[in-house]
Amino acid sequence: MKRTHCMVCNGTNLYEFIDCGDQPNGNAFLYADELDKEVTFTLAMMVCQDCWEVQISEFPPQELLFCDHPYVTGVNAPVVKHFNALAPHVVEKLGLKANDLVIDVGCNDGTLLKAFAKQGMRVLGVDPSERPGKLAREQGITVFQQFWNHDTGRSLRQLGIRPEVITATAVFYHVPDLHDFVSGLDEVMGPNSFFVVQGVNLLDLIENNEFDHFYHEHSCIHSVGPLTKLFAAHGLRIQDIEMSPIHGGSFILYVCREEHPLATTQAVADAIRAEEKAGLYKLETYKAFADRIDHNMATVKGLLERLKAEGKTVYALGAPVKGSTVLNRAQIGPDLVSLVTEVNEFKVGRVTPGTHIPVVDEKTMTEVPDYYLVLAWNFIDFLVEKFDPYLSAGGRFITTVPDVRIVGPKGEFEVQ
Repeated sequence: MKRTHCMVCNGTNLYEFIDCGDQPNGNAFLYADELDKEVTFTLAMMVCQDCWEVQISEFPPQELLFCDHPYVTGVNAPVVKHFNALAPHVVEKLGLKANDLVIDVGCNDGTLLKAFAKQGMRVLGVDPSERPGKLAREQGITVFQQFWNHDTGRSLRQLGIRPEVITATAVFYHVPDLHDFVSGLDEVMGPNSFFVVQGVNLLDLIENNEFDHFYHEHSCIHSVGPLTKLFAAHGLRIQDIEMSPIHGGSFILYVCREEHPLATTQAVADAIRAEEKAGLYKLETYKAFADRIDHNMATVKGLLERLKAEGKTVYALGAPVKGSTVLNRAQIGPDLVSLVTEVNEFKVGRVTPGTHIPVVDEKTMTEVPDYYLVLAWNFIDFLVEKFDPYLSAGGRFITTVPDVRIVGPKGEFEVQ
């Protein structure tokens, strides 16, 4: 059912600025003989013209999206590196003491919690997904297998659980009801607790044409201005904000109770001012963004058709959920991209959602293509270094963000 009210301010002044058509869940990797089970949902994004929150027009059932989730943090080397730096940074910044409790919402395989445990923290995970949660438990991490909401927070409070820090990285824009989520925080946060939330930054998304962050798991993409209103409605405030390049540009917010003695830093007002300057609170910005995406998708498909006519081989490198958005939006199938290489065992041997390109184990590859379409463009620097021998030998990458480019050795762009 299409949303009629804003997730933050409950207003009805919503404008649909981009429609990516009907697509399956971008993380539902089926076997080739299971395609009759594939279901699709509308994938379109709207912006609220009252508070300027960006949200999906139709959010499929949470259980369908997350309870059998195939993403595993621990196989993503750049994210592991990021978490290993983030945990000690948070411990030092907030002055945490040995045995303080950290809860990670959407803990996946426990990669971030392991980093906090190394800093002497007690850790607890909350995650509805069975497969990643099992991996975390096998490493000795306690994980509550459930979604985070008001009832979850209340249950933890009734158990006497009072965390010093609650983290949510790449999670806070996966929820159907933002107020229900934040009220759960309110249940367990003590007077000095912090909610540390990392999320894709709408400003970076718009400026860099990162439209493939739009997929069904992302119920919304946040900017700072609307979030100040959301937290204020629950007696909370953004005390500080930091920016990170992870995932193509993310913010890290430090959220506390209104009465917390730490003053709000200038960085919060600066972030909102930057959003105003970039036009995030103007409808024309979103219309222009959609036009740029239409151009990029037509360009990449045209490039792949030309390479096919020239007899070149093209594989895709990585099968992230964002890649499903690109492949489906541009209608790129196995006729243009022969196969996708992956390191995630939960995707290998299956086919890409909607476009049905075979996914093969990267480690078993013996042949190399003329080109790789890099779907995980947010890790391009890591991939350029990892595939330096391939690029130096004449192979090339194709990326679609911020526009369609051919990438050679050392990450240098080449004329198409």
